[in-house]
Amino acid sequence: MESTPARTSTRLDSFVDRYAARTSGMTASEIRALFAVASRPEVVSLAGGMPNISGLPLDVVGDAIGNLVAEHGAVAMQYGSGQGVPFLREQITDVMRLEGIEAHPDDVVVTVGSQQAVDLVTRIFCDPGDVVICEAPSYVGALGVFRAYQADVVHAEMDAQGLVPEALEQAIASCKRAGRKIKFLYTIPNFHNPAGVTLSAERRTRIIEICRREGVLVLEDNPYGLLGFDEAPMRAMRADDPDNVIYLGSFSKTFAPGFRVGWALCPPPVREKMVLAQESATLCPPQFSQMAVSAYLSNHDWQGQIKQFREMYRERRDAMISSLADLMPAGTHWNVPDGGFYVWLTLPDGVDAKAMLPRAVTARVAYVPGTAFFADGFGSRSMRLSFCYPTPERIREGVRRLAGVVEAELELRTMFGATISAPGLSTGYDNPSVDLS
Repeated sequence: MESTPARTSTRLDSFVDRYAARTSGMTASEIRALFAVASRPEVVSLAGGMPNISGLPLDVVGDAIGNLVAEHGAVAMQYGSGQGVPFLREQITDVMRLEGIEAHPDDVVVTVGSQQAVDLVTRIFCDPGDVVICEAPSYVGALGVFRAYQADVVHAEMDAQGLVPEALEQAIASCKRAGRKIKFLYTIPNFHNPAGVTLSAERRTRIIEICRREGVLVLEDNPYGLLGFDEAPMRAMRADDPDNVIYLGSFSKTFAPGFRVGWALCPPPVREKMVLAQESATLCPPQFSQMAVSAYLSNHDWQGQIKQFREMYRERRDAMISSLADLMPAGTHWNVPDGGFYVWLTLPDGVDAKAMLPRAVTARVAYVPGTAFFADGFGSRSMRLSFCYPTPERIREGVRRLAGVVEAELELRTMFGATISAPGLSTGYDNPSVDLS
């Protein structure tokens, strides 16, 4: 019997010379890299944005799925349309009406979560070297998509009222002077991930006007819009400009992420391209998941369920804010979000959140460093804290551990006189620490 020849190559990846050039931009996010440690029971994870589905009536959901299989199983477990189940698309228009959107079901494309919608939009619009303008900071999952398609991200500054219109104008002007093609503005206007801020109504109008005037498409990503704590949902940007705004929604935050059902509401010409891109990627979004979500919307008080989620997340937000106020050392700043899942925290001068993370994990608390949410290395003094999943008691314990780590960093800095400076600015915004409080 011949023995298997020994490998002589010292390469870690023998296929490295065969990959497409665009794979050089495909890297694991800092959030995914945290999962292995953050999921350990002894670690308080303030890192991941996992929705807390403990309040879902699982008996109702189970009955709905059981009835679906019994009555429509042959259809639910078959291939479907590349655009999505027609009745679910009608229900999606009812959901969007809560934010002032009047839409036709024919303009809705169902996707595998809104993450796939970001991917499909980028695929049909962006060539290598094209520009996507993003808020600073921005959603790490979207940044990964843009990088994978070799698009260049240009950041525009945010403050406590969301994207700054003047910063958007400056970013557009700078790109045009350089002869660069801007394909779209990517924005999360409500309870921003990761910044937690909400774009004011006045700024929404100004940003829509700027983008129409400059010929820049708007990609409005809105997974958190129905999860405000105190007020009715804000009017969507799409409601005021259906011809130049692509709206992305998801049931991951308002129902359950395991079904992976999202959607894009597109102008008709874009819709056709989205369906073709969807068919080439997946043939069709999963029929079973769509029909399960549709059954839930038909047979359960889903708006009442969202109200329960809002109350639960408000309690957790309050626990985090009060804990930060009680425990964090002087020089630490944070915003108070009006909804969603996240607080954006800025550390005292000289403390690097990414460098501090291994010591935080040793202290059994996890967060996401701010650098994960920038395409250019910024955010070293900042971190995203998620309050959606842990109980209020665990949140307070996590903040207590985190405060201890920050205090230890400050003591070392005082002892050794060490400072860690942020990298130089490269995209035109002025505040590398991004204090959005």
